Parts: sequence; C-alpha cells; structure tokens
Amino acid sequence: MKKIAAFIAFLTFSCIGFAQNGAKIDFKAKDNTIDYGTISKDKDNGIRTFDYTNTGNSPLTIYSVQSVFGCTILSKSPSTISPGTSGKIEIKYNMAVGPIRKTITVESNAINYDAGRIPLKIKGEVVAN
Repeated sequence: MKKIAAFIAFLTFSCIGFAQNGAKIDFKAKDNTIDYGTISKDKDNGIRTFDYTNTGNSPLTIYSVQSVFGCTILSKSPSTISPGTSGKIEIKYNMAVGPIRKTITVESNAINYDAGRIPLKIKGEVVAN
C-alpha cells in the first residue's frame, strides 16, 4: 500500500513538472473568426475588433500582425500583454462588394499555437445597398 501511495505521489509531482509555462492567447471570437454576416456597403464601415486575453503565466508578446489585401490593421494593443490582461486588434475590411474570406496572421510567443502563429479569420458578404 505504501508503494502505491508513493507511486501516485511521484506521478502527481511529475505531471506538475511537465505543465506548460508561458504565454497563452485566447480570443473571444468563436474559432478566432468574426462573421460580418450580410452587410451593406453604404451602411457599414467594415471595422471590427478581435478581443483577446493572455491566459498564461508569462508576458505575451505580439511580434507582428499581418493583414491581407483588402483588410487593414487599424490598431493593436501594446506588443507586450501581462498575464490576465486583455488586448485587442482592430481591423477594417475595404467593403468590396462580394464574399468576404480573409485571414490575418498574428505572430507571438503564445505556446498554445504552433510556432506562436495565430490565424484570425473574417467572413461574410458585402452587398451593394
């Protein structure tokens, strides 16, 4: 019985030692996607915000935010976000009539994404009136 208890204690402390430490980024938007829906070119300015929180235990550093043709990065929070702190990335779509299918790439030190690269997506459709 003592050996079993010692083994369980060993496993518990070993698992704690392998816990991942570092910055983690969690976006408020489901699947990191903002759905514009069907919007009117004349009645919508195309501005949306990706809100996020550093849920890790180390500072989160955003190295770059790369937009694609037809999408502009208007602003982003400071490049370093403390644990438990929130930030935002504000984007503007150019409101070209037709379907919206764009991906913005965020490069960071977040350990919960491969190489810290996070794809943010926007989708929807812009109509003429």
